[in-house]
Amino acid sequence: MGKIIAIHSYKGGTGKTLLTLNLAATYAKMEKRVCVLDMDFRAPSLQSILQLDGSEYWLNDYLNGTCDIKKVLIDYTSQCNCGGEIFVGLANPATEALRDMSSKDRKWEMRALGRLLSLKNTLLNDMELDYLLFDTSPGLQYSSINAIVSADLVLVISTIDTSDIEGTRRMTQELYDLFEKKTAILMNKVPVEFLSSSIGKDGVYKRFETVHTLPILKVIPCFCDVLRSGGITVFSRDEPDHPFTKHLEDIAAKMEKF
Repeated sequence: MGKIIAIHSYKGGTGKTLLTLNLAATYAKMEKRVCVLDMDFRAPSLQSILQLDGSEYWLNDYLNGTCDIKKVLIDYTSQCNCGGEIFVGLANPATEALRDMSSKDRKWEMRALGRLLSLKNTLLNDMELDYLLFDTSPGLQYSSINAIVSADLVLVISTIDTSDIEGTRRMTQELYDLFEKKTAILMNKVPVEFLSSSIGKDGVYKRFETVHTLPILKVIPCFCDVLRSGGITVFSRDEPDHPFTKHLEDIAAKMEKF
């Protein structure tokens, strides 16, 4: 059976969506069948990154109970051209849809959780997907909590910013310990000069491990050309020899064994 991985962060700006998409493309290069769902309903960005027009139905519609999940999915395999198969489910970026999702009550969220939990059968079993990736909203939104509850593994993206490290610590202690999820940390956008200094990579690990008990899966340097790409380059597909791509391949291999 395939795995559901929730990609989460304490705050925005950590590179979570770019990492999620590139991780999916990396798995597709490994000839896996992968699906990415944009569950950042407050600031959906997957549509603009992939430059897709969307489908007749959005992920919002599935969670509202108005359509089957398969009507939401867009086959991105031909555009990705990565060897395997990749599907995406988009969140509705319209202002009205953003307002609607932010006003949902707890009863709706409970029903939405049930629909997320059912994806293990409809997508992992019926469609025989190897990986289902949730790109979540930052922080402790209901949609993020539901994604974490539904996932088999959680990858939390953090920068070395002190407020991010401390916020991530509080969030994981208050939430992840409660649900007893297999969780790992990915330190992203770490300045290259920091890694090349006398402190080095080991210092990044030590700095984080002084406040965390969770394992650090990977430390990724801050690549200026990745930032300049504006988030629209799928490096796993377009830049196979880029160091960022090599980091992603390492992450994918580690997540398979996690």
